[in-house]
Amino acid sequence: MIGLDTNVLVRYLVRDDPIQFGKAIDLIEGRLSVDEPGFVSVVAMAELVWVLDRAYGFSDSEIAAAIERMLQADALMVESETEVFTAMIALREGRGSFSDALIGALGGKAGCAHTLTFDRKALRLPGFALI
Repeated sequence: MIGLDTNVLVRYLVRDDPIQFGKAIDLIEGRLSVDEPGFVSVVAMAELVWVLDRAYGFSDSEIAAAIERMLQADALMVESETEVFTAMIALREGRGSFSDALIGALGGKAGCAHTLTFDRKALRLPGFALI
């Protein structure tokens, strides 16, 4: 398994730098496989969402579609895949931010009764409570 940094994923999805895109596509579609997958951590996934939103102006639906493609890719192993999927659905459906939904889902996976927050928008997501 080979870990993938956020910038590799960004180049692969955005295709804004021809040289780096060529290297990213060669890696992801050429060298990685089910037997030797690329590892995508939840930190890299959260950074990716932030970069696609803030730096590239992707819409929530475009970001959700990119995450879904990554989750479906046989050559990628996404850490906490179920929780990333849950966060992607929340983003797609407009129920909250990807990061908040991921925090809540990971807390649930860890056995937390709920996640305390000051963020009233996060209360739209399951597992959050106001502090």
